[in-house]
Amino acid sequence: MGRMHSKGKGKSRSALPYKRSPPSWLKISSQEVNELIGKFAKKGLTPSQIGVLLRDSHGVAQVKSVTGSKILRILKGQGLAPEIPEDLYHLIKKAVSMRKHLEANRKDKDAKFHLILVESRIHRLARYYKKTKKLPPNWKYESATASALVA
Repeated sequence: MGRMHSKGKGKSRSALPYKRSPPSWLKISSQEVNELIGKFAKKGLTPSQIGVLLRDSHGVAQVKSVTGSKILRILKGQGLAPEIPEDLYHLIKKAVSMRKHLEANRKDKDAKFHLILVESRIHRLARYYKKTKKLPPNWKYESATASALVA
C-alpha cells in the first residue's frame, strides 16, 4: 500500500525472527520485564520509547517473545496505557506545532497546505480508532483544544 500524501510505496522493513521463544542468552524473566515496563511508564515514557529502552539497555529484543504479550497490552493490564493512541498523539503534536508556526508566519502557504494534510490524517486515524473502540465515539479533534491534548 502506498503513502497517503506522498509518492513512496514503502516496502522495506526489518523481519522478525522466526523463533518466537526468547533467546537462550537472555537472563531476564518475564516478571522483571513487566516491572520494568511499569516503571518506565510511570516515568512518562511512551510504549515505543519503552521498547527502545528495553532493547538498547536491557537486551530484550522482543517483549512479546519474553512475556507473551505486547507492551501496550501489559500497560493496559497495569492501568498505565495512554488515553489516546501514540500515533494519533504524535500527529496532533505535529499539527499543534505547525499551527504555532503559522501564527508567526501567516504567509507560509506551504505550511498551511501541509497542515491540511496532517489534519486530514488525524481525522482518518480518529475515524479508525472510533471504529475499533480505542477512542470514545464522541471524541473529536478540534484545533482550538488540541494544544491541551499534547501538553
